[in-house]
Amino acid sequence: METPKDSGANDSAHTQHKRGIARHREIKQIMTQEVVTITPENTLYEAARIMGEKHIGSLIVVKYDTLVGIITERDLLREVVAREIGLEKDWLVGGVTIKEEKVEEIMSYPLTTISLTSSIKEAAQMMIEKKIRRLAVRESGKVVGIITASDLIRSLPEVPETMHVWFEVDYFMSKSVITVDEETPVEGVAKIMGEKSIGSVIVTSHGEPIGIFTERDLLTKFLAEDKSLKIEVGKACSSPLITAPLGISVHDAAFIMTSKHIRRLPITREGELVGILSAHDLLEAYARTK
Repeated sequence: METPKDSGANDSAHTQHKRGIARHREIKQIMTQEVVTITPENTLYEAARIMGEKHIGSLIVVKYDTLVGIITERDLLREVVAREIGLEKDWLVGGVTIKEEKVEEIMSYPLTTISLTSSIKEAAQMMIEKKIRRLAVRESGKVVGIITASDLIRSLPEVPETMHVWFEVDYFMSKSVITVDEETPVEGVAKIMGEKSIGSVIVTSHGEPIGIFTERDLLTKFLAEDKSLKIEVGKACSSPLITAPLGISVHDAAFIMTSKHIRRLPITREGELVGILSAHDLLEAYARTK
């Protein structure tokens, strides 16, 4: 029977072994291997429906077996809903509904890629440098996977650098927190998100935060299902609101976001909202480590 001392020594050795493995992890170990594609000729509604059904934030755009770009949920938010033109269910884009507008009109290009054998840190640094949230992973000239900021965040608690990084989230979080009352129609919230180019808003009731509404909520609950945007946001937001205190470390914030499966973490001080931390913010912190 092992003594407590022996057990502790074994635990320490096991931890060091795990860190040694993590140090050499490559993005092929955490990327999503399923690459979902769409053509430039498909409509925005078809793109929204596919992303919503599969609960993903982007589609690779392919024409004649050639990669030509990418369309994301942020593209749909910014270019479609934020214009606030048109009928209740046929949101117009310059006089054309999303059931008619083509993917090629708003897709982003060229597609940013990274090698299959690149490290997790290299992927994080590229996302920060390019100001993007996802990369296509290539091998021998072919796309074999997708890696997102959220994928990287899920790996951070296991990466050795982060075990010693005690940067406080205060330095990386956004200090601008946009709130909306629970009775605000989703169409009004979408307009705010589009105009400010933000991925979420905090939903309040009588001035107190009760939940969060994100671009993913907009995509999966409304665009993909062709539902009216007249619904009050309080009925569509994610609740209860998960928060963390000011001064928490980057490592602990990454652990919370990973364990709770969230991409944004509101930060509070004595119960008051003072900022919000995104997966992209955490990548910036990680990219600064040595």
